[in-house]
Amino acid sequence: MGLKIAIQGIKGSNHHQVAKDFFGDDIELLECMTFDAIIDHLLDGTADKGIMAIENSIAGSIIPNYNLVYHNKIHVIGEHYLSIHHNLMVLKGTTMEDVKEVHSHPMALLQCKEFFKDHPHIKLVESVDTAETAKRIKEGRLANIAAIAPKMAADLYDLDIIAPEIQTIKNNATRFIILKKQNKVLPKEEINKASLRFMTDHKRGSLATVLNVMSDCNMNLTKIQSLPVIETPWKYAFFVDVTFEEYDHFSKAKSLLEIMAEDFTVLGEYKNALLI
Repeated sequence: MGLKIAIQGIKGSNHHQVAKDFFGDDIELLECMTFDAIIDHLLDGTADKGIMAIENSIAGSIIPNYNLVYHNKIHVIGEHYLSIHHNLMVLKGTTMEDVKEVHSHPMALLQCKEFFKDHPHIKLVESVDTAETAKRIKEGRLANIAAIAPKMAADLYDLDIIAPEIQTIKNNATRFIILKKQNKVLPKEEINKASLRFMTDHKRGSLATVLNVMSDCNMNLTKIQSLPVIETPWKYAFFVDVTFEEYDHFSKAKSLLEIMAEDFTVLGEYKNALLI
């Protein structure tokens, strides 16, 4: 049996596709209905690796996931970008006129809203996962319900796609992070991206000073996300992704940021997936 990979959702979901793309076919999937469950599997050792969506090119960041990784001391060991394709699928023989309800993840419903303006007779219903509805249609022989899900789900659960690519914005991608309980040490020459977390004090220009250090060390800021520190009202933590050409530049920046920023933490060092 291959690696045990914890994913959010079930077989046929986008997380399943990422697991297949990143690790290949020799894997055992641990299906989780929540992101917290992925973390639990990593912490108790029942999963070797985890896969977690972290941001979407349309909807933005999945903010709670940043804190999940930080507070549980989980390491980011890689990333993967997946183009999102939303397909409307039904039990074989079902037509668009037969469909009374469409069930899917709230984000999928939101990203396909325009399509359903032309089908006002269809009720949109939120569910926990895209592929879960596809599986339910197959098992229950549900002739009046459709699912919005990846093509993989239609193949797995033997459903017909009656409307492919129904997302409003066609260029839609999600970034997933690959997680591990202990840090995986890549050779330094292969590392060209890092995820960081830190806080700054309330002095004017504190954040600008930290960002200038990154720039001076030849690092490119690809993401910055601020989150309130729950224990301290009006205090904010910053989650930052940086890319760099030479690990030595990053090493220099780390040593400076450890002095300049509060609670500086490296969440992960890995390969930039956009350059692979």
